[in-house]
Amino acid sequence: MNNRLQAPEQSEALVAVLQWLKRQQYEFTTITPASHSLVNQRPGNETARDITGILGWSRLFTAEIAGRELFDLLQQANVLSAEGGLWRCSLRVSSLAGHLFLHSAFPTTDGDTVFFGPDTYRFANAISQYLALHKPHVQRAVDIGTGSGAAATLLAQEFPGAQVYGVDINEQSLKLAHVNGVASGLTNLHWRFSNLLNDLEGEFGLIVANPPYLVDDSARIYRHGGGLLGAELSLKIVEAAMQRLAPNGVLLLYTGVAIVDGRDLFLSAIKTLSNIGNMQYEYREIDPDIFGEELQNPAYVDADRLAAVVLTLRKL
Repeated sequence: MNNRLQAPEQSEALVAVLQWLKRQQYEFTTITPASHSLVNQRPGNETARDITGILGWSRLFTAEIAGRELFDLLQQANVLSAEGGLWRCSLRVSSLAGHLFLHSAFPTTDGDTVFFGPDTYRFANAISQYLALHKPHVQRAVDIGTGSGAAATLLAQEFPGAQVYGVDINEQSLKLAHVNGVASGLTNLHWRFSNLLNDLEGEFGLIVANPPYLVDDSARIYRHGGGLLGAELSLKIVEAAMQRLAPNGVLLLYTGVAIVDGRDLFLSAIKTLSNIGNMQYEYREIDPDIFGEELQNPAYVDADRLAAVVLTLRKL
């Protein structure tokens, strides 16, 4: 089993998997790891009874449950492993806004995990709400830390005449995002390896990001946000965007922040940036309590809570 795509044949097979699932009207909503684990521990959920059990819940399954066509495609993609006479897939498929997205199977423990979860849905909702309210004209857009490519795909659909980039430092993310993009049928998507915006040129009318924001002892790419109790990467994205936004261009950042003694560490850092006066920004907390189990991490010993926030910043 290998979710690290290397051969073109793997990608082609995975595109075919997504197309097959689309014809079957497959849908699956990915929940938090803690909730996922609880559901899978229920009696009777040890093995898959249908396709969502295989590709949503990451359960062991028989070839008969998958069906010959899907099973053959998954074998061609080299994403299956045998376990005690049963099979397991190394990838999951989730649905969002009419599209299907491949990402890493549960549990997400590898350093190069391709993340998709509740934050993805909150991020997508924040983007949709902003676009519905402001209706911007966008010629170039970029999704920093694109992961599965979900946000970039939504932007490419919203702005068919724009060039939309999804960038990441995780090569596996870029490979799966490419597959997801091909399966979406959108032709204005471009995937690039880039540390923030350092490996891209030009200005952007819209920059979006949903960066890692937790303190992770293993410093896994998809989870670890660095200093400021996980907010360091988010702050770096703000600083990078300030330099690359076109006039009237907008950064929309969804992230999680630690609240310590009632103080938002990320917002406090934003207010100290030297060129924040050249920007118009709006900051709102959209969920006061996320990933509460993380408060057991000694790094958060002084934190009251973790909150989900959205920052929109427009260059004047």
